[in-house]
Amino acid sequence: MHNDGKVVPIKQAQATPSPLARLPVVVLQVRDKAAQQLQQGLQELFDNADDTLFEMADKARSTVDQHIFFEAMRDLRLKRKNFERVFMEQLYAAFAALSQGDSGELHPVPVVSYQMTGVTRADDREKAVALEAMVGRVQHRDGLALGQLSARLSEVLGRPMTDHENPLGPARLCQFFLQAGRSLGVEIRVKLIMLKLFEKYVLSDADQLYGEANQLLVATGVLPGLRSVPSRRAGARAARELQRQDSPPAAEPPCDESGQQAFAALQALLVGMRGSVAPTLEASAQPQPIASRDLLRLLSHLQQYVPEPGAEDDVDLRNQLEQLLTRVSVKSGKSRVLEAADEDVINLVALLFEFILNDRSVPHAFKALIARLQIPILKVAVLDKSLFSCPGHPARRLLNQIASAAMGCSPRNGYQNDSLYLRIEQVIQRLLNEFVEDSAIFSQLLVQFSTFMKQEQQRSELLEQHTRDVEEGRLRTEVARQRVAQALNRRLLGKVLPPFVVQFVQLTWSQVLLLANLKHGEHSVQWQTGLRTLDELIWSVGLHEDTEAGRRLLEQLPGLLKSLRDGLAGAAFDPFSTREFFLRLQAVHVRTCQGEEGEGLIEVCEPFILGTQLSDAVEDLPHDDPDLLKVHQLRVGAWVEFQQDEDTVLRCKLTAIMAPNHRYIFVSRSGLKVLEKTSGQLAAAFKRGALRSLDEGLLFDRALAAVMGDLRQLNRGK
Repeated sequence: MHNDGKVVPIKQAQATPSPLARLPVVVLQVRDKAAQQLQQGLQELFDNADDTLFEMADKARSTVDQHIFFEAMRDLRLKRKNFERVFMEQLYAAFAALSQGDSGELHPVPVVSYQMTGVTRADDREKAVALEAMVGRVQHRDGLALGQLSARLSEVLGRPMTDHENPLGPARLCQFFLQAGRSLGVEIRVKLIMLKLFEKYVLSDADQLYGEANQLLVATGVLPGLRSVPSRRAGARAARELQRQDSPPAAEPPCDESGQQAFAALQALLVGMRGSVAPTLEASAQPQPIASRDLLRLLSHLQQYVPEPGAEDDVDLRNQLEQLLTRVSVKSGKSRVLEAADEDVINLVALLFEFILNDRSVPHAFKALIARLQIPILKVAVLDKSLFSCPGHPARRLLNQIASAAMGCSPRNGYQNDSLYLRIEQVIQRLLNEFVEDSAIFSQLLVQFSTFMKQEQQRSELLEQHTRDVEEGRLRTEVARQRVAQALNRRLLGKVLPPFVVQFVQLTWSQVLLLANLKHGEHSVQWQTGLRTLDELIWSVGLHEDTEAGRRLLEQLPGLLKSLRDGLAGAAFDPFSTREFFLRLQAVHVRTCQGEEGEGLIEVCEPFILGTQLSDAVEDLPHDDPDLLKVHQLRVGAWVEFQQDEDTVLRCKLTAIMAPNHRYIFVSRSGLKVLEKTSGQLAAAFKRGALRSLDEGLLFDRALAAVMGDLRQLNRGK
């Protein structure tokens, strides 16, 4: 019997049952509803990816970057359908695996890559941080709804399921997205753009995804007693459309106001560190937890003894607390121990500051200042757990602003008299002196410091703009000098001319041409008139025993002399300074008209050079040289650290890239020019390790992402 390709014989179907056949119908409904929304989100993502990449290409400052973004646009168009297909296959496979008692092949999201060759460790870390932050934001924002969905699926399937195993969890969705993107031949910047678009058009609607899935399960009687979670972003897609048209983007994603939900997730990672801060007493001593209020009093006591900047003693907060707990325990006769939540806060803040004080973006001198913030930040964290989940928390913003301001300071002697150093020192000292338990002081100091930095920035921006104007003018002059030198060399080299004419052209008429080029440009009437006058002058003194040409010279001579005098007058040359030239020129013309041979002629053999020659030493570097590509990736506004010699380190900001020779102009924090390099010189500096880019990301946020990543790796290894 002929079998249609869509018909499966009954015996065969009974012999090889589909995994999906073993899934409850409601789970299949959840899958199909989710697939519909995710498909819609992916379509919206790709519809907007083209515009986003085109905008990036339009803003690109080099043809290399433009080529990268245009190629990415082409690659996405060609592989879009395959991308969407693979994503949906991954989703369906994850649901199918639920019927087999496993969740498929799970990969830790932060270390999953597109598996492209040549991807550097730095690229992997940058992508890992982005992924970690994306997953964290979804968990902080929609973790309750996700947890309820995982609990209901566990109930239906008859076995426990974690949020990480949930096929609709953010970690799994990111895994599907990365797997689908393996075929994309794009570089790290494009990957990060795609991840941001995935968060914006897919993960941002996670509450709707989880809400509808929970409703389907509740409708069939699965754990109806769990409190429903209201959607916080009803009509999110419509709102995004309005935002794309005119509205400015939101300042920051919504945060967990109390911070308890986010902190609970962090506590799960910190369990293994508990017990590291405890009094040193005999085991027989009766343990008694110390209340958070008492802990704050102990911290306020330690706050009064924070070492001055530059002191030899490092601030080992956990060790100091341990000693203090021991003294309190001996005095009370009981082992005074920390509550689990408070110890977790202490360990987390200690890890954050360990990262901060090892971060190379902060100058060493300012690290000593920032180190004094450990106890105030710890006290804030004990009082308010939203410090870890809300990017807009005043204490968090203050620390970030201090670090960002300090990044542009070059190491030097006498930094203690620097206005920024003194202001930061004043802010920190006020915290140490005045902060007890009222966190409002952070908001007050943040406003004051922001006002100070705004004034500093306004002054530096004025100087920076002046620097750019001066450099642009200097470069225009150099380019114009090159054009004049090229024009003179084309006309003079190889010619036999009177020496005084050669001297006049090189020293005097070159200035007339230079002024015409600078004021009016190469396509102007003034520039063309100056060149035509020069051609006529050279022709007029180069005639030898040509009677017919001599008669023509008599006809053109008045116009030539007038053009010479007009050009010199326009360039403000004193007529008396050129009188001798015109007398000698008249003598040459008289001899030419009489058919006499000129005397003292010379052949011009040496090229004329007017000013410095612009060049770039990249001839020996291939266009795809990794260090040259690093240079091309530098953006105006980026901060770098340049090791000028063994003792001198310079921190400076790229303020301009000057065409046509791609000269990179760097300024100090005050806006004054401190460095000028060609792309070849910068590539060479990257190669020998004398130049490195500074990470301009928010310091607290980078520290938190790094610490969370390290803790997850440690927990996986156990």
